[in-house]
Amino acid sequence: MEYKRIESKIHKELVALFTKAFTESEGKDEGIIIGNLVSDLISKTDSDDLHIFVATQNGKTLASAIFSRIKFEKSKAEAFLMAPVAVDPDYQRKGIGVRLISFANENLKKRSVELLFTYGDINFYSKVGYKTISENLISAPLKLTSPEGWLAQSVDGHEIKPISGRSYCVEAIDDPKYW
Repeated sequence: MEYKRIESKIHKELVALFTKAFTESEGKDEGIIIGNLVSDLISKTDSDDLHIFVATQNGKTLASAIFSRIKFEKSKAEAFLMAPVAVDPDYQRKGIGVRLISFANENLKKRSVELLFTYGDINFYSKVGYKTISENLISAPLKLTSPEGWLAQSVDGHEIKPISGRSYCVEAIDDPKYW
């Protein structure tokens, strides 16, 4: 298994991976929504604001984690949102996702990223260092339907300090249906 950050955007292959994974786990409608999100992230987001990591085997992409920039009204902290993440259903529960996210975190640490966020299942994301945070500590870019799913980690392992004011995500994910 090879884990890497990709510079060139393998658009169709990634959209297909995310669509397949989310269709199988969440249903056809969610698969289409997340496939479209991935397409929009790739096509509408400046390369400085996007990091795409993949796990490949024999030339086939088996998993991907996409990180897009988050900015803050009152802080210059270098931060990214990990969303979405997918593992091909035929390869799930083998640790590929955990190893891919760990690889991505180390890569982003080398790029001076300070904070990582995600919005999802604490039972899974706690395996790679994410912890539930309160919006009183750092606000999410949009209103959360499940506030317990707002998760973060400090890349250097230090305590996460409060950041007051609003946070902003990239255009592609700046839609209430994702939050």
